[in-house]
Amino acid sequence: MGQFSGIWTQSQVSQGIKAGTWTNVPPTFVEFLVVAGGGGGKQSGGGGGGLLAGFSGVTVGSALTVTVGGGGVNNTIGSNSVFSTVTSTGGGAGVGLNTAGGAGGSGGGGGSDNSGTPTLGGSGTTGQGNSGGNSGGSTSINPAGGGGGAGTVGLNAIGVTAGGRGGAGIASAISGTVTTYSGGGGGMGYYTGTAGSGGVGGGGNAEASGTGSAGTANTGGGGGGSINGQTGGAGGSGIVILRYPDTFIAASSTTGSPTITTSGGFRIYKFTANGSITF
Repeated sequence: MGQFSGIWTQSQVSQGIKAGTWTNVPPTFVEFLVVAGGGGGKQSGGGGGGLLAGFSGVTVGSALTVTVGGGGVNNTIGSNSVFSTVTSTGGGAGVGLNTAGGAGGSGGGGGSDNSGTPTLGGSGTTGQGNSGGNSGGSTSINPAGGGGGAGTVGLNAIGVTAGGRGGAGIASAISGTVTTYSGGGGGMGYYTGTAGSGGVGGGGNAEASGTGSAGTANTGGGGGGSINGQTGGAGGSGIVILRYPDTFIAASSTTGSPTITTSGGFRIYKFTANGSITF
């Protein structure tokens, strides 16, 4: 999954990093990870925030916008995250009884049902995430589906036995530490069923009673589902991370107070709030 723009190929980037030929000049490309906010759960799990990764050309001297999407609250979609022209879509909302999961970066799970037909999970955005899981599908009250993740679909609920697990996210080492982002939230198991767990990548766990667990902040994880009438977990906020070889000079200015580090031959800018960067 990802996106490439600008004049540099990945092969050229790799060769330049190894050769160390660029010194004391601003970069003309950056590597990016843009993760949107996760969807809020309801009965079903919220979808993980859309995830885009790749390389982008930059214009030296121009301020490039960074927007970090917030997670959706109970039954609402997450907010988009943006770097320059790259936009990741907020995770789909988890939903209630007999309702199809919300569409988003990854889709929310299908809500609990009693119609005899499974309620379908929401669709994900191509290249950013996956669909949510379906509900149980009998004439009694059934568990709900798990929210989709950036790496895999949300799992379907199992009959009247268990809510669907949230889909797994995608791991990235762009920050200097391998971290998984955009896991889906787990679907609730209703009164007699086992609650679904959140997907790896910050997805919140569903709860048998009370409020579903929230997605982890700055991972884009979807919120976990809850029993009928209770509040689903909020989605986790997103994140924007940029890096480029440290043979290039540091950015001339930033806003939004990103965390700036140098590790493994890269300058790394990690945004957890809205801001901008100028090279």
